[in-house]
Amino acid sequence: MMASSYNAKDEDGHITVSGPGGGTLRSKKPENTAFKQQRLPAWQPILTAGTVLPAFFIIGLIFIPIGIGLYVTSNNIKEFEIDYTGVDMSSPCFNCSQNFSWNSTRPCTCTIPFYLDQPYENNVFMYYGLSNFYQNHRRYVKSRDDSQLNGDLESLMKPSKECEPYAYHENKPIAPCGAIANSMFNDTLELFYNDPNGTKIQIPMTATGIAWWTDKHVKFRNPTDNANLTAVFQGTTKPVNWRRPVYELDTDPQNNGFINEDFIVWMRTAALPTFRKLYRIIPKKNSMVPTLLRGNYTLEVVYNYPVRSFEGRKRMILSTISWMGGKNPFLGIAYITVGSVCFFLGVVLLIIHHKYGNRNNSADIAN
Repeated sequence: MMASSYNAKDEDGHITVSGPGGGTLRSKKPENTAFKQQRLPAWQPILTAGTVLPAFFIIGLIFIPIGIGLYVTSNNIKEFEIDYTGVDMSSPCFNCSQNFSWNSTRPCTCTIPFYLDQPYENNVFMYYGLSNFYQNHRRYVKSRDDSQLNGDLESLMKPSKECEPYAYHENKPIAPCGAIANSMFNDTLELFYNDPNGTKIQIPMTATGIAWWTDKHVKFRNPTDNANLTAVFQGTTKPVNWRRPVYELDTDPQNNGFINEDFIVWMRTAALPTFRKLYRIIPKKNSMVPTLLRGNYTLEVVYNYPVRSFEGRKRMILSTISWMGGKNPFLGIAYITVGSVCFFLGVVLLIIHHKYGNRNNSADIAN
């Protein structure tokens, strides 16, 4: 047997083998560089009372005022909510919730009176809210064809397998395909102001400007720019649970088909089972008059969306906004909590340092 000899490891981490069949083998040792051998200069702070205590107090003094400001701003946002699921027998929508299903041919209408005890200034946003609806289920989230929604003609006629079992119906491709589109919220909500004279005035609302700009102009497109969407979607069929095809969602050609903003808002799935989505905007028309006056109102609902099968709830929300968005006290509470904890810890550590710090210094001097 022929012997081979190993030389010492080179600085670059290689091993040289001498003798027959010798060569250079790769060692598992990292290369001799400052980065791989962890010899780079580093800052290693020494935590002392003189650095830790001021840091705790500064964080507390900064976070607490910010938290109070955020919390007060959130509380100043006006919000009104109505649950119109119709679970209780006293609810105006009880009959609709009992007798309505996806297969119902005639929509049910219910009227809900309510009172606003304070006027709503500036623009008012109307949301619809759903509870116990899990849009975050993995198979549900994947059940869509983004190429089809982006206007690809081939995907329009041959939907992705991810859309199954909502890809084809009666041997025709479904447009838009998938479970998300098939379960689109389709209740109709209208708001009326009951004038003291007895007149019923409909509140004008806009259906555009409710979707994200990137969704409206980048992610969602109709197959062609042809104004006749009926011809464009020829050969396709509507989702199973829809009452009308996608090219009849709106009379406005800039808000019809795949670029309909109600549809776009629904397709952006929610992370939690209880969520709200923007439905309409009530624009402010007169700077001298509130958008919604204090008084009696009526909400008229065309009840198209059944939720009893999954024990869900439906609600309508009227809300104003501030510079930080909608009503959400969590951020303010979080800032106040973190700031208070830091300030409290600073006080505790200051007391401990004052009580035991001098004793340790004296013991060190004595030694």
